[in-house]
Amino acid sequence: MKGLISLLIVAAISVGGYLFFLKQATPGPGMVATQAISLTGVQNDLVAIAQAERMYFAQNGSYADLSTLVSSGTMNMTRTSRGGYTYSVEPSGNSFTVTARYTAPPPEMPVGVAPPHFPTFTIDQTMEIHQGD
Repeated sequence: MKGLISLLIVAAISVGGYLFFLKQATPGPGMVATQAISLTGVQNDLVAIAQAERMYFAQNGSYADLSTLVSSGTMNMTRTSRGGYTYSVEPSGNSFTVTARYTAPPPEMPVGVAPPHFPTFTIDQTMEIHQGD
């Protein structure tokens, strides 16, 4: 009998812990899970573009636009968009800014459901991703 009670207590604690951590894994407000996954991909692309900018700067002494990074072979990534986000690079002397903006039309939502929020992301030579609205 003691074994059964112990087993039930362990099961209850396990289920409680599982539910607690499951709630922690939910996407942010105004987002759906697939959007959170897509945004992670967008942020990874921004880091890859920024790393290519730093490599290009080390080789050429200046920053370059996105098409130059691709054509020079500095950046392996050939896509300029992902999941409705479009990337742009603004080189300027000893700095650069890579921006990811949502440019696709918002998805159609059922009546009474607000469309998801699509923030704008930027990264610069500090390698920090910033989120704007």
